[in-house]
Amino acid sequence: METNKTQLTEFILTGLTDRPGLQVPLFLVFLVIYLTTLLGNLGLILLVWRDPDLHKPMYLFLGSLAFADACSSSSVTPKMLINFLSKNHMISLFDCMAQFYFFAFSATTECFLLMVMAYDRYLAICNPFLYPVLMSNNLCTQFIGVSYFLGFLHSAIHAGLLFRLTFCRSNVIHYFYCEILQLFKISCTDPTLNTFLVLIFSIFIQGFTFMTIMVSYTRVLFVILKRKSERGRSKAFSTCSAHLLSVSLFYGTLFFMYVCPGSGLTEDHDKMYSLFYTVIIPLLNPFIYSLRNKEVIGAIRKLMDKLRVAR
Repeated sequence: METNKTQLTEFILTGLTDRPGLQVPLFLVFLVIYLTTLLGNLGLILLVWRDPDLHKPMYLFLGSLAFADACSSSSVTPKMLINFLSKNHMISLFDCMAQFYFFAFSATTECFLLMVMAYDRYLAICNPFLYPVLMSNNLCTQFIGVSYFLGFLHSAIHAGLLFRLTFCRSNVIHYFYCEILQLFKISCTDPTLNTFLVLIFSIFIQGFTFMTIMVSYTRVLFVILKRKSERGRSKAFSTCSAHLLSVSLFYGTLFFMYVCPGSGLTEDHDKMYSLFYTVIIPLLNPFIYSLRNKEVIGAIRKLMDKLRVAR
């Protein structure tokens, strides 16, 4: 005989740790990380916007990636910071789904942006004379728009499917944000369809974009090795190595979380992987791309000089 089941509309996020002595130190650490993340990413966006010399496809892509990183970190970190200092770890069902939506949107967008950035580097290095024709600012803007649209569409599909689930057993999410696989664990409705679609979309999106990136950089590597100029090889390696480092960190953690979620990882390992792609990578990206780029460093110096003159 079926019994009435009360639909839960609020959840409790247990956070990174339940040790009271670590709450304040962790709050301070992640506050510094979050402020640095915003400063780095929003600063890079401002720099690209203000400096005409950076109005090129490569830097337009970087600015768009910085915006996606700022969104990714902002979807998770503020709530985590509040929970470090508050005894009330409640989050409403609507806020929980909104948090997942904005994270999924930014992460999917980043996958496609990293792919088109790899294609951009392939054209710039392998076809330098045709590059201005093949990768115009107009085409670059279209690539960015499509990347954000696909991020919106993909996250909307999964967020919409969450509404078919009911939550009536437990309202405790043993995580620091509303991660979709954790919601499946506490669902009273069979989440097989949702889980299957998360796996299929993850394999397709991560697999397709990652393979495109690898093919692009394999072609780039062969062209670089054929060059006789040591300076040319050094410049090309410097440009591409930063991108490959970012790609490796981002896809490595996403792969273990969503492509092979049943790989025997403990809950603490899951949290560490999630922490990496939600908090650490958005922190590192603007510095990975900026510190090894002479044009970005030059733009920063010009901006600093203008500020000194203005004083």
